Amino acid sequence: MSHRILYVEDEVFLGKIVKESLESRGFEVFMESDGNRILDLFHEIRPDICVLDVMLPNRSGFEIAADIRSIRTDVPILFLTAKTQTADVVQGFNIGGNDYVRKPFSMEELIVRIQSLLAMKASGAQDKEKLLIGKYVFDQHRQTLSIDGQSRKLSYREMELLKYLLYNRHQVIERRDLLNHIWGNDSFFNSRNLDVYITKLRGYFREDPAIEIITIKGVGYRFIKGGE
Repeated sequence: MSHRILYVEDEVFLGKIVKESLESRGFEVFMESDGNRILDLFHEIRPDICVLDVMLPNRSGFEIAADIRSIRTDVPILFLTAKTQTADVVQGFNIGGNDYVRKPFSMEELIVRIQSLLAMKASGAQDKEKLLIGKYVFDQHRQTLSIDGQSRKLSYREMELLKYLLYNRHQVIERRDLLNHIWGNDSFFNSRNLDVYITKLRGYFREDPAIEIITIKGVGYRFIKGGE
């Protein structure tokens, strides 16, 4: 049985390519460009996953996601966004999104993200408060990072730092932005604390070599999660 995808995109050329590529992988794709017509289509097809462009005519992908979440809490939502501001990404997760892909993107990346969300849903692991990070499970509600049945309790700042790195994975993150987000200022004292926290997180992920926190000298960090 093929999975049904509700795909919302207003760029006709891009939409056609993505739709055909997904269909070639066995997905059943229902594409719509008008934000005002999404909910009717959602009720009609009962999708297994929603792939929503953020910038749409009439209504944004964030607004549509909020409506979908008011109807169903179990369906995975993946955002496609050209926005680069961290605040926009965080807004998407706060609304109820499960993942995002930045434009421009490769089809392989999109397909891997879709398959991952569907697998999490099928296994019952998909929970807004739980995220799979390689071999680890990050439970935001319990503030734990688990692997092979062993859980580590994270401090509040460790959790916030991990969330910031994860939501901006594969992007270069400036130290100043991290410091202002976690501590509220970029003082020397807090900068030294950041070094300590980064070292701690690296240690926590040592069981999965596909996960790296790379130092970009003089700039900041990049969080790498293998397979994406």
